[in-house]
Amino acid sequence: MGDSLMVFDTSYLYYRAFFGVPSSLRAPDGTPVNAIRGLLDSITRLVEQYSPDRVACAWDDDWRPAWRTDLVPSYKAHRVEEEIPLGVDQEETPDELGVQVPLIREVLEAVGMPIVGAAEHEADDVAGTLATQHEGRCWVVTGDRDLFQLVDDDTRVIWVGQGVAKHAVVDSAWLQDKYGVLPERYVDFSVLRGDPSDGLPGVKGVGEKSAARLTDAFGSLEDLVRSALDGSGSIPPAIRRSIAESAEYILKAEVVVSVVRDLPLAAPPHLPLVPDARRVAALSERLGLAGPINRLVAACS
Repeated sequence: MGDSLMVFDTSYLYYRAFFGVPSSLRAPDGTPVNAIRGLLDSITRLVEQYSPDRVACAWDDDWRPAWRTDLVPSYKAHRVEEEIPLGVDQEETPDELGVQVPLIREVLEAVGMPIVGAAEHEADDVAGTLATQHEGRCWVVTGDRDLFQLVDDDTRVIWVGQGVAKHAVVDSAWLQDKYGVLPERYVDFSVLRGDPSDGLPGVKGVGEKSAARLTDAFGSLEDLVRSALDGSGSIPPAIRRSIAESAEYILKAEVVVSVVRDLPLAAPPHLPLVPDARRVAALSERLGLAGPINRLVAACS
C-alpha cells in the first residue's frame, strides 16, 4: 500500500457525534462531552480498520470564506448566527456543542493529532490539498458529498453520511453506479443539482437524473451554458430556459463548489502520535474520558 494518509473532516464528525451520542454523557463537573466522545471513537474505529501511516484532522479556520460568499451570497447564509465584519462569521451552533469545540481541539492537541487549517479556507480545502499533494493512498473521512470530487486512482472518500459503522468507500465505480457521473465531473453535477444544506439552490427543474444527463452530454459547465444561450445542442426547452436564466449563478457556483487543492500545507508526520502525557492525564481526568482518549492513542501508536 505504501505511504497512506487518512484525513478527517473534523467538524462534520463532531457535529454528527453531538446529535448521535446521548447528551447525558457528561464530565465530572457537568460539562457535556458527547461530541468529544463520539469524535474520538469515530477516529479510533477508522484508524484501527484502515491502519493509515499518517493522520490529520482538517479544521475550519473559516467555515464560510468571503471569497465564496462574494460569488454566491446564499452560500451557508442560513447557518450564520452573527456576521463579523472583517472577520469570520459566527456559525449557529447549539450551546452544548459550542462549549465542546475548544475542548475537542485541546484533546486532539494533547494526543499529538495533527490539526490542519488554513486562513480564509474551509476544512474541505485543507482535505483537498492534503489529498492532492500526498503521494500514495489517501482516505478522506466525511459526510459531505462535495468531497466526492477528490476521488481518483489514489484517493477514496470514506463517506459516513449514514454513520461510521455503515460507511461507504467511495471510488469512481461507486460514483458512476450511484449518480452516473465521474469524480472529475462531480462539481458540474453538484452545481446543477444544488445543495440546500449549503445554501446552493441549483438550477430550477434540474434534479439528480437530469443533472447527470447534462453533465454527460456536455464537456463542461461553460459548454452547457454556451449551448443554452445560443440555442445549440439537445436541451429540453424548459431546462434550456432555466440554464440560460441561471447562467451567471452556474459559473460562479462552479468556483464555490470546487475544492481548493494548492494551499501551502506541510505533510502530516508519520505515526505514531507523540502525546503530551501530562496534558492527556489532566484532560482524561477533567473530562472523564480516559478510556476513549487512551484507545485513540493506542490506535495511533
